[in-house]
Amino acid sequence: MSAPSMFETGTTLTFETAKGVLDAGLARIAAGATRVDCAPLERFDSSALAVLLAWRRAAQARRVDLMITHLPPGLVSLAEAYGITSLIAATA
Repeated sequence: MSAPSMFETGTTLTFETAKGVLDAGLARIAAGATRVDCAPLERFDSSALAVLLAWRRAAQARRVDLMITHLPPGLVSLAEAYGITSLIAATA
């Protein structure tokens, strides 16, 4: 079972699922989550980057840093292509 301060992305984060995933994560952040685990992520597109950035902004608005862990290599490659790796990189 996950710690209350952590939530998972789920297995799919694409254009079709982004709104629901975004909203669920925003609710978790509003409830105090400070960490998101991307390990379950199997299917994703560039929408995943937009969701991660939105979650990070929401956490920063609460004056906390959102730790993003277990980014799939393909998602890291997308972030590199868009030049935003430092914005979604895992933090310790």
